Amino acid sequence: MTPSPSLVPHGLHHVTAVTANAQANLDFYTGVLGLRLVKKTVNQDDVTAYHLFFADGAGSPGSDLTFFEWSAPPEVPGNNSITRTSLRVPNGSLEWWAGHLRKQGLEVTRVPRAGRAHLDFSDPEGQRLSLVEGGPGGVAWEGSPIPAEQQILGLGPVELTLPGLFPTERVLTRAYGLHAAGTYPDPEASGRTVHVYSMGEGGPHAELHLRLDPSLPPVRPGAGGVHHLALRVPDDQYHAWNTHLSGLGLRTSGEVDRHWFHSIYFREPQGILVELATDGPGFAVDEDPAHLGEKLVLAPFLEPRRASIEAGLMPLTLKTGQH
Repeated sequence: MTPSPSLVPHGLHHVTAVTANAQANLDFYTGVLGLRLVKKTVNQDDVTAYHLFFADGAGSPGSDLTFFEWSAPPEVPGNNSITRTSLRVPNGSLEWWAGHLRKQGLEVTRVPRAGRAHLDFSDPEGQRLSLVEGGPGGVAWEGSPIPAEQQILGLGPVELTLPGLFPTERVLTRAYGLHAAGTYPDPEASGRTVHVYSMGEGGPHAELHLRLDPSLPPVRPGAGGVHHLALRVPDDQYHAWNTHLSGLGLRTSGEVDRHWFHSIYFREPQGILVELATDGPGFAVDEDPAHLGEKLVLAPFLEPRRASIEAGLMPLTLKTGQH
């Protein structure tokens, strides 16, 4: 059973990763990559941990790269994991970004993937990132140190590394309605193939790349790794998605209200945590759009615990021009 065409996700919603140093993480993603901190909150299941949301100037769905701060050793990369997150930039801007990142002391490698040039690099904790051109435009942030015409637009293809294609392929196509959209040679391993799966009409904002390497040991999660990915669904289809996944007999989280969006979580059989997340109500539901991310915001059910939560967090200082 596959979902009806109207239930197919229409792209990536967010990717959530792990940092062991929220201040250094904030400095890098706002100061070097020029993203906007659109929500400063805590992990709703572990309120001792910051949850930072970086996005375009409006906090648009599909532009979120978020981080949990956990005191953890560095990730040991391996199988059964999300191994690279791409960020989309305007057409014609890769060379500018290559120069910018090198000036920041980062090693940059130009790599072909699915017929598109990517710039691969890592953040200071080893978070594996890539820049790729194209896809729908983002909203510029006037406080960014990056010129408006070069600013990151949103998320691009997300790479998963797995021992084999099955049963992840079965889940992606039959449960979530993605479709196979071709293959390309693995630029990191001669003789191996990467399989592309697309959502809707496809494009760099709506792809998952499945990299297969049965020889790798399983990942040892930690700082610099990715916790989960989320796919975008329209608000009015949320309950239908829950009914659909439940009807397949999948053991999901059920409907979860994250305050800024509504979610359904499912860990597919090879270990990747996949979330469906609605576009709304959005980050402006509890903050002035002009002042997103300037203060600690808690979901309403956590508000009575604000004093104790704040007491357990180290203050963060935004060093770019947002304030």
